[in-house]
Amino acid sequence: VQLQAFGGGLVQAGGSLRLSCAASGGSFSTYGMGWFRQAPGKERAFVGRISWSGGSLAYADSVKGRFTISRDNAKTTVYLQMNSLKPEDTAVYYCAASLGSDWRFGYWGQGTQVTVSS
Repeated sequence: VQLQAFGGGLVQAGGSLRLSCAASGGSFSTYGMGWFRQAPGKERAFVGRISWSGGSLAYADSVKGRFTISRDNAKTTVYLQMNSLKPEDTAVYYCAASLGSDWRFGYWGQGTQVTVSS
């Protein structure tokens, strides 16, 4: 399974960005997908996840109500819509795939930088 995240960039506080993660190889429609982020000097942190069907979603408290994860299984792509961005959202964002039902993410994309200016 290969994952490639893109769509990052520089945005002002209060703005929006949509990240995409394109998957290839394997059976995307059977994978749970997740988004994580790593800010400078901090450990990688969970942002949110979506089940294979899109019917189950979970978010970190810090992004709840501002970020939305969705997926298009036909396009083998998962999205992270980020609204009302804050400077503390600045990080490298990673997508990841979980092939089982235990939400253990064994496959990771290369990350895309999101910078939110104040």
